[in-house]
Amino acid sequence: METGTQVWYVFFRVDMRFLSVILLLGVLPAAGQSQLPQGLRDPAQGVAPYVASPPSIVDRMLDMAAVKPGEVVYDLGCGDGRILIAAAQKYRARAVGVELSGRLYQLTLDLVRRLNLSDQITVLHGNLMDVNFSDADVVTLYLETGSNNTLRPKLEKFLRSGARVVSHDFEVRGWKPVQVDKVQAFNRNHLIYLYQIPASLKAQSRPRVDSLR
Repeated sequence: METGTQVWYVFFRVDMRFLSVILLLGVLPAAGQSQLPQGLRDPAQGVAPYVASPPSIVDRMLDMAAVKPGEVVYDLGCGDGRILIAAAQKYRARAVGVELSGRLYQLTLDLVRRLNLSDQITVLHGNLMDVNFSDADVVTLYLETGSNNTLRPKLEKFLRSGARVVSHDFEVRGWKPVQVDKVQAFNRNHLIYLYQIPASLKAQSRPRVDSLR
């Protein structure tokens, strides 16, 4: 991620309680379905366990979405806020993160304040299924296929024509991606799916999304 080494240094200084977790997430070698060891999981994880996306994946997700300055990027399940920070710093976007875990929410909020990004980044503490993201230009996901399926009707209902959805490792079934990229990180291949909401989509009457090209 091209946001400068000081960003990652701050991650380690925000709260020593999270240091071992962040270090672990940086070297996870297993498949996209990998979860944190039981002792490190937050009991309030909602629709998916927290596994952080590697910096190179974060960068590629935002690049594929072609984020423009001033656009609104939602990260549903924002974890430690790395996608929000990259969107704000590199792309000059407005970013909104939704996080159910109280510990991760506070970690991200503290980090955003330390980086003086509070005017660009909003962090919401709550369930992503309860959030109205109708102002989103881009939505990023690192959930699971079942969670994406649960979220899909809400995406179809609220997202406007031209909005982009980028999912790390897990597809949105029933949608046809505009692009699928394979990125090597931490000794394995990661898949990134890019979708775009077409003007013809009517959530009430059309169950399938055909992406624009």
